[in-house]
Amino acid sequence: MPIYAYRCSACGHAKDVLQKISDPVLSTCPACGAESFSKQLSAPGFQLKGSGWYATDFRNGGAATTGAAAAATASDSSAAAPAGDAASPASGSATSPPAACGGSCACH
Repeated sequence: MPIYAYRCSACGHAKDVLQKISDPVLSTCPACGAESFSKQLSAPGFQLKGSGWYATDFRNGGAATTGAAAAATASDSSAAAPAGDAASPASGSATSPPAACGGSCACH
């Protein structure tokens, strides 16, 4: 069951309420009795558990799990941008896109 945050606009009383999604919305403030008790918008809280994508891909700051994968990524990026190519997208010259992006990206 979700926990909803409520707040009274008349007296400022705030309360977290555990209720079903199908339960009616509370409108009467338990502190002052005014009909100005309403739900507040809040960020959801959740925790990732298990051996899913977070544990394998992002837990260590995005570092690759094997050294071979990191080396392959580094060699692909250096091959895609040759050292002799000094043309930049801001220069206005029409150049062919690197083979790595295929020309369908937004960088050209």
